[in-house]
Amino acid sequence: MNNLTASLSLDREDMTEFARQLFLKDIKRVIEEYFECDEAASLQITRAEEGFLVCVLFSARRIKTVKNPL
Repeated sequence: MNNLTASLSLDREDMTEFARQLFLKDIKRVIEEYFECDEAASLQITRAEEGFLVCVLFSARRIKTVKNPL
């Protein structure tokens, strides 16, 4: 990948649907360690002055208890 291609790929206005679904699949694994979820998470990306604001929204029935491994 040359420098121009790398620069263009880092300065996108929006994620592809494939990248969005892959991100949500990855984040779901982490979310489920801390919360008991009702439905799938959603992703909102908004352009901001210094880049992007990224919000992951999901509903949860409860917060799970996390045990300290020590």
